[in-house]
Amino acid sequence: MLGSRKAENPIIWADVPDPSVIRVGDTYYMTSTTMHMNPGVPIMKSKDLVNWEIVNYVYDVLGDSDRQRLVKGQDEYGIGSWASSLRYHEGIYYVVFSSQTAGKTFIFQTRDLEKGPWEMSTIDFVHDMSLLFDDDGRVYLVYGGGDIRLLELTEDARAIKPGGLNQVIIPDSSAIAGPDIALPAEGAHIHKIGGKYYIFLITWPRGGMRTQLCYRADQITGPYEGRVVLQDAGIAQGGLIDTVDGKWHALLFGDRGAVGRIPYLVPVSWEEGWPVLGIEGRVPRDPGISVESSLKIVASDDFENRGERIGAFHRVVGEAEENEYNGSNLSLVWQWNHNPDNRNWSLTERPGYLRLINGSVSKDILEARNILTQRTFGPECSAEVALEVSNMKNGDYAGLAAFQRNYGFVGVKMTEKGKSIIMVNAGSGTPVEVESIPFVGDRVYLKVECDFLGQRDLAYFYYSLDGHHWHSIGNTLHMTYTMPHFMGYRFALFNYATIETGGYVDFDYFRVTDKMTGTK
Repeated sequence: MLGSRKAENPIIWADVPDPSVIRVGDTYYMTSTTMHMNPGVPIMKSKDLVNWEIVNYVYDVLGDSDRQRLVKGQDEYGIGSWASSLRYHEGIYYVVFSSQTAGKTFIFQTRDLEKGPWEMSTIDFVHDMSLLFDDDGRVYLVYGGGDIRLLELTEDARAIKPGGLNQVIIPDSSAIAGPDIALPAEGAHIHKIGGKYYIFLITWPRGGMRTQLCYRADQITGPYEGRVVLQDAGIAQGGLIDTVDGKWHALLFGDRGAVGRIPYLVPVSWEEGWPVLGIEGRVPRDPGISVESSLKIVASDDFENRGERIGAFHRVVGEAEENEYNGSNLSLVWQWNHNPDNRNWSLTERPGYLRLINGSVSKDILEARNILTQRTFGPECSAEVALEVSNMKNGDYAGLAAFQRNYGFVGVKMTEKGKSIIMVNAGSGTPVEVESIPFVGDRVYLKVECDFLGQRDLAYFYYSLDGHHWHSIGNTLHMTYTMPHFMGYRFALFNYATIETGGYVDFDYFRVTDKMTGTK
């Protein structure tokens, strides 16, 4: 838990895009997009719509393609699983999402969202879908871009219903936002409220901003009437949620540079059967919920092995030994970049340490397996690791990164001549070793700090030989949100080989704070 404050927008200053939220009793659950990261599709829980913690994931790995495994020059950056729809119906939780990599839409079901187990079924790929269980027992997906479509599923929501509805219900849905559209309306969220069907969509008028639309109808097939319901600071895409005391909110997100796409909680009132978002057309700083706010989806870690395996959907894919359970259970704030190779990381080989072993050769960090990440966050943040490097081999690199396509890192490089502490800046798209300092020890402390205030998007790099006295190294990374990765910057712990396999490093701890401390 990081420093608390009175709740204000953004409610989470970190990359949590495409939120889908439900309430079950007095508990709220949310899913979000994490694309190429594994485990995937986080399950987040809250009691107040402001303080969220990760309690599970939908799956540990989704498939075994070369792209998903980050091998043979293939990768899944910017694709993977997108835009989930979370629903609860008659004691069963449903999570539906599509994977561009797999070319399928996945439907997961469980009776226990926090512990599983999960059952999985698949249908053909559909874009940005939303699931609805209607009052008459029929089940639908609403999806698409531009033309919004309706697809009927079987009553158990496991397959497309033979002979069921399959039609366009809102043609040219972007038209209500103007004649010149850069992004056709997508990101569907469907709700049935007071007997009416409401479909939320987002669009992007050319030269304007991401805009929230709402359509409504008395019948699921239409006819639909629509209007713009929010056009403020690009905050859009999400759905409605009601509280126990009968209030309504929309949970949407805004693009905020290198930190990513961050959630805002928007108060909603109703006028003549239409939802009215915000206050006089604006998203207020005060979300309308009086609670103390703290960030729980990131956390420090001493790398103690958790007592139990996460309740995600488990399956063995690819080389069986690569995906076999290795007895190590990380904190839920962590995600691997692509599929991990479970043979080459451990919390048990040296208790109290994270061991990363080089099982393959890579040209750089973007190709490396077993890169362990968690979110950076705003307005500023700092992460520190203690790293033991006595078992590195020639050509190995290990350390701490601000990770996106245009990354930067501070770490240790091993050559035939010995070890050195280095800073690498790939802000231009090409990695440059900016500074190298000879190093003869076996333990080093590394720190990366990020300044996102006012979208400055700057990262700074430091090292220490004793964990107390810090030294700046290299230069400043100007962080840029790139579409190829389509994700906010992550703190990343890494170890990769460029010449030979078998070298390993041990991370003693990871410490994260919401203050930049520089050389102090």
